[in-house]
Amino acid sequence: MLRVLLTLMIFSPSAFADEQCAPLLDFTLPALIDHSPVKLCDRYRNRVLLVVNTASKCGYTYQYAGLEKLYSRYKDEGLIVLGFPSNDFGNQEPGSEKAIHSFCRLTYGVSFPMFAKSSVREGDASPFYQALAGEAGTFPKWNFHKYLIDRQGKLIGSFPAQVKPESDELITSIKSALEIK
Repeated sequence: MLRVLLTLMIFSPSAFADEQCAPLLDFTLPALIDHSPVKLCDRYRNRVLLVVNTASKCGYTYQYAGLEKLYSRYKDEGLIVLGFPSNDFGNQEPGSEKAIHSFCRLTYGVSFPMFAKSSVREGDASPFYQALAGEAGTFPKWNFHKYLIDRQGKLIGSFPAQVKPESDELITSIKSALEIK
């Protein structure tokens, strides 16, 4: 009887529930430089994620500085900024991934995780960005569009490029998400 009870406890649905991955995090994506696979669910489960499509030659490129400040300020509380370079808008990310990496590190001190160049525009978007846009109801219209995902892996905000990293709107949303454990 004890063996049956232990078996039921070990293999019960609640035991599996902790292992399940939220659909928005159920992606394995290549890192920027070495294309090593990053399993979002394994690496960022129970974190608040700010997903941003970036470009090095855009009028909004200065937002790298604000994104790095957000990351530095809130990473110990659970915020992770994820950068996805994209050349989809105005050919503003034409460089190699090595050049993108160097530019971000040397110009803005970017230390948050960056991923391989990605397509984010409607019609060409990567599966990850298709999932984000499907949840948000909108694809990025330009570089530096931001999606905010809570600790449970649910989309809780979508912010166009004009919303700066230091905006009250974005910071309030991030703080609210960080408060929920």
